[in-house]
Amino acid sequence: MTNKTEQLAKLRKEALLGGGTKRIEDQHKKGKLTARERLELLLDEGSFEELDMFARHRSTQFGLEKQRPLGDGVVTGTGTINGRTVCVFSQDFTVFGGSLSEVHAEKICKIMDLAMKIGAPVIGLNDSGGARIQEGVVSLGGYADIFLRNTMASGVIPQISVILGPCAGGAVYSPAITDFVFMVKNTSYMFVTGPSVVKTVTHEEVSFEELGGADTHASKSGVAHFACENEIECLQQVRKLVNFLPSSNRSISPLLPTADSPHRLCPRLDALIPANSNKPYDMKEFIREVIDESDFLEVHADYALNIIVGFATLDGKTIGIVANQPNAMAGVLDINSAIKGARFVRFCDAFNIPLVVFEDVPGFLPGTDQEWRGIIRHGAKLLYAFCEATVPKVTVITRKAYGGAYDVMNSKHIRGDFNFALPSAEIAVMGAKGAVEILFRKEISEAEDKVTRAAELEADYNETFANPYEAAERGYIDDVILPHDTRKKLIHSLKILETKKDSNPWKKHGNIPL
Repeated sequence: MTNKTEQLAKLRKEALLGGGTKRIEDQHKKGKLTARERLELLLDEGSFEELDMFARHRSTQFGLEKQRPLGDGVVTGTGTINGRTVCVFSQDFTVFGGSLSEVHAEKICKIMDLAMKIGAPVIGLNDSGGARIQEGVVSLGGYADIFLRNTMASGVIPQISVILGPCAGGAVYSPAITDFVFMVKNTSYMFVTGPSVVKTVTHEEVSFEELGGADTHASKSGVAHFACENEIECLQQVRKLVNFLPSSNRSISPLLPTADSPHRLCPRLDALIPANSNKPYDMKEFIREVIDESDFLEVHADYALNIIVGFATLDGKTIGIVANQPNAMAGVLDINSAIKGARFVRFCDAFNIPLVVFEDVPGFLPGTDQEWRGIIRHGAKLLYAFCEATVPKVTVITRKAYGGAYDVMNSKHIRGDFNFALPSAEIAVMGAKGAVEILFRKEISEAEDKVTRAAELEADYNETFANPYEAAERGYIDDVILPHDTRKKLIHSLKILETKKDSNPWKKHGNIPL
């Protein structure tokens, strides 16, 4: 028995070394951690239970039969984050550059299948050179097996992808299907075709970082939801995100302890919104004042800045926040903001996370660029997402709610449960200037002092329409509330909605305007 115990210890030691000491040193020289070091930072101390440590590839081509490292380039297993079970895989770049083989893919599929069975989030730490060329189509089949599981798990368990090195070619489509993508600046990148191929085909000179780095995907493409300064910060952010999420679509989000009173008033909000409706303000200040302890985890913080999405808690319970940002493009809705908002709304609805909407929107962005690129279709995504959502939905109109954008931002007409407005709210088809130019064009053109007459008519229009009371008369607004009561009102509303039951007609699935 002693010999067998020694053999086990020897094999475990071999597996823990991955590609060996030299390659581990090379990984560290690049400023990167190893697969196992990353798991130690991500998971609660001592909680990781590894599976398939002794798996080896079965390939015999190109001399691979002489190199059969234990684990085959990926570490898989279960662990906990703040005491809650998660399933994880961490690709090991020290073993064949983290390349995906048949066995490598089987290990990932196995842990994803387990995650589905037990209802636990799956977190993938990606650091791979792509498909293992020596295995040919078998490795491509392995990717497809993973893609299928990503798709089947979508909306069932949270899926989080963490890009901590290269992720190229077909490998990018697994993270693309998952719910959240984290990247690290200057060390991780994603692209379908690399700089050399781009240069050959389009004659463009572009670096790895410019083409597919963290900043690029966090601000331009929207592929990355979080761009972090280093791996340690990145893994800490993943832990924070998991704190807000339920383990599956059949469970509820954890209650996060807070010392912030549900009865707290927010007097700062009374002076936050400028009297001049054309002056901007920072909606993030409004959000932080209302939520528990100002703790807001913003998602897609660098992309489509005119809309804000993210997670927070009210009275310790997770909420998803969608808010227009007057500080960026006056909070107007455009293609990118509609896509960003729609994706977030659908995630929250899939996982039973109540939605709170802070609305200050002057409409959709006009122009040929937006129209030709399909603002109609893309804007409809956000509308579709809110219409489809059956979770508790509460809207607070802080200032502007104009035109079709009023409808889209969780209005009463598309099943908003509670719709509130501040006294500063302006609910109308359009702003006073545009409305007066249409309604009184002839009268203004015939006036002796056109500027003065237009100003008078605008003032009349504002007095009649630029307020929340006509909408309140018709029941489109449930109440007009004072800014300092916003937190208290939201907590009370969400408490009432805890027992809400709503459903959609039976269907195989809808046909969202993709």
